[in-house]
Amino acid sequence: MTDAAVQLEPLLNDCDREPIHIPQAIQPHGFLLALERGSLLAVEGAGDIEGLTGVRAWQDQPVDLVLGDGLGRKLREMIRGGETGFVDRWRGVNRIDYDVIMHHVGDRTVVEVEQSSQAARLGIELVGRLDTAGAALERAASVQAVCEVAAEAFRKLTGFDRIMIYRFLDDDAGHVVAEAREETSSSFLNHHFPATDIPRQARALYVRNPVRVIPDAAYAPQPLRGGEGRPPLDMSDCGLRSVSPIHLQYLKNMGVRASASVSIVVDDALWGLIACHNERPKLLPYELRVASTTLARNLARQIKARAEAELYRERVRLRRLEDELLAALPAERPLVDGLGQRSQALLNLVAADGVAIVQDGRTQTFGRCPPTDAIDYLDGWVSQQPGLRPVASNSLSAVLPQAAAWTAHASGLLAVRVSSERPLSLLWFRSEIPETIRWAGDPSTAVKSNTRGVLTPRASFEDYTETVRGRARRWDAAAVESAARLRDALLDFSAVSQLRRMNQSLQASLTERDLRLEQQQYLIREVNHRVQNSLTLVSSFLGLQAREQTDRVAAAALQEARQRVRAVSAVHTRLYQDTQSVSVDLARYVDDLIEDLGASTGPEWRDAIETQLAPISVESGRSVTIGLILTELIINSQKYAYDGAVGSVCIQLSEPEAGVLRLSVQDRGRGGHQSGAGFGSMMIQSLVGQLGGTLDYYDRSPGLEAVLRARIDALT
Repeated sequence: MTDAAVQLEPLLNDCDREPIHIPQAIQPHGFLLALERGSLLAVEGAGDIEGLTGVRAWQDQPVDLVLGDGLGRKLREMIRGGETGFVDRWRGVNRIDYDVIMHHVGDRTVVEVEQSSQAARLGIELVGRLDTAGAALERAASVQAVCEVAAEAFRKLTGFDRIMIYRFLDDDAGHVVAEAREETSSSFLNHHFPATDIPRQARALYVRNPVRVIPDAAYAPQPLRGGEGRPPLDMSDCGLRSVSPIHLQYLKNMGVRASASVSIVVDDALWGLIACHNERPKLLPYELRVASTTLARNLARQIKARAEAELYRERVRLRRLEDELLAALPAERPLVDGLGQRSQALLNLVAADGVAIVQDGRTQTFGRCPPTDAIDYLDGWVSQQPGLRPVASNSLSAVLPQAAAWTAHASGLLAVRVSSERPLSLLWFRSEIPETIRWAGDPSTAVKSNTRGVLTPRASFEDYTETVRGRARRWDAAAVESAARLRDALLDFSAVSQLRRMNQSLQASLTERDLRLEQQQYLIREVNHRVQNSLTLVSSFLGLQAREQTDRVAAAALQEARQRVRAVSAVHTRLYQDTQSVSVDLARYVDDLIEDLGASTGPEWRDAIETQLAPISVESGRSVTIGLILTELIINSQKYAYDGAVGSVCIQLSEPEAGVLRLSVQDRGRGGHQSGAGFGSMMIQSLVGQLGGTLDYYDRSPGLEAVLRARIDALT
């Protein structure tokens, strides 16, 4: 005992780094064997192996020799099947029954032989008690109620004097949220315990190994023997593992003789512990440890379910408030003004005492808020925080020392930033609420050094009251999520409002443009009407002049001029009768043009003209040019092919290849009247050049054929 204490004492110099997973010692209510994985030879051991087995020389011996052939066979069967856990009951030479449990550590198989209850309960009895406890947990309506029911259920199951449901807080301190106890046991309900009471590495072990038992805190550690030259045995999963001397002294100072701790693990994180204390030594045998683990897992599921249900209800409530707030924002007003009108809804959304809206250096405050210069500083600080999550703190001065001056109104801060075209910040504040915390002893003396520099736990667990300032009510997860959703919704609202303003501006511009277009179209119609009248008037004047001329040559020239004017007038009429069109059906245009020419030259000429016209759509400007060329070619045929007499003229329009038109004028006269040096010939050459086409003449004997080839669309 003394050697073990001396051996372990140097490890106490740093409580948080104490290697509690490799104490290389066990508690004395059983013994431990470390076997080679393949041969199952005992290479290490701890406890009274010799006294309980009657085997003096157990090292390097097969497990069958130490524990008997039956257990040896059962161990090998389990190993072959990949099983671990409970092996069987074993009776020592002292006529006491022991439970045999097995697990693997690296290349070793660890067998623990620990004292059983000596009065094993029937499995059906344990199942019934677990079922009753589980049903009671399911009926509990809240997390607090679940914990209270669990405390009573664990006390009935284990028989310990005091059961505490111990919840870990954000700072790793513990809070006793529920308790069931004997009347003679002191109460720690609602007391806090500092984080140093359960060091970091101990919390990690509680996640890995859900149960830790100390049947008698006054035990003498039994050191591990054998295995010289091998690395220390990892005893994390050992039920017999010896615990830290600091913790044993801690229990002694607390007046506790026996202890058991069962982990409450929610989503792979240590939510809390079921702490079991007894004033006298008390064994928690393997069967009750399994039952306690099962009940603790049921408790963890119920805690998670209640917490999620409470969170869900709160989320639903907050979503309704969000929807009402967004629905009430006026779309036609700036967002910052709309939020200002709904300031009470903003406060209600996250249960804040004050809210500030900041945009473009302008700050609006509602409720209890810090000074404007403080808000400006906080707005700049919030804008520099990384990530997209809202900034949330219920103790702002702990993360921002400058905020210590504003704790009265801004101990709590929840802030989001809407990064729209004009960034906007929402800062919610909660006022300071001085908190009185009941500690189980002075937390500042949780661990201290004695005169030899060895760490020792505090000696007193008397009520110690501490008043904590600079804190506000905690922002729960639902409120933080609601603030994030509101930020995203306001970003969408801002984008939609910006789009709506752009649409309104565009609509106003379109309305103005439509008005101008209507005015322009009116003017164009008026101009077209006057142009058409003018062309008709000019044509009429030319006709009158031609009829009054006694000189046949002059009359013919006037008549030709009149035909040219009528050709232009025909295109103009067709083009501007349909104001939506910028192209002309060339076949219909040629028909109309021939009709007009027939009206000026006489019906006999109209009857003499034959047409074969394919429908081709041509841009209006090019159709005027083609019409003038056709007019000149028809006039030439009338003048020269038949010496003024009436004769047949055939006009053909086709598209011999894609994008190219062919227009031919063929007579059956004397021929030879090709392009000359007169005005008409020069005009034809000029017009063909404008089209970028060609005009060829062919002697058909009898008659002459003039063929115009040009692209339908102008080259760009």
